Amino acid sequence: MAKQAVGLLETRGLACLVVGVDAMLKSANVELLGPMKQVGSGLCNAVVAGDVAAVKAAIDSGAAIAAGIGEVVSAHVIARPDEAIDGVLPKEAARAPRK
Repeated sequence: MAKQAVGLLETRGLACLVVGVDAMLKSANVELLGPMKQVGSGLCNAVVAGDVAAVKAAIDSGAAIAAGIGEVVSAHVIARPDEAIDGVLPKEAARAPRK
């Protein structure tokens, strides 16, 4: 999948992030990059990638659902990211083989 856009969702608490990421992945054709990470002080974040419209729809959906469970600290979409940010983004998540 070409990285035409990246979206970041940051919440306070893992439970609302997991619910938000679930909603993002179900609502649009986006890919989760790397594992969800705990930043500290209860902050957790996740990064998704895809085309601009899909990432925007996914972030909007994920942030709305996560806000109903807990606190959304930040939700942001970066359209056409520069190649230089690849060094700070998580690597694509390794997929477990399906049984």
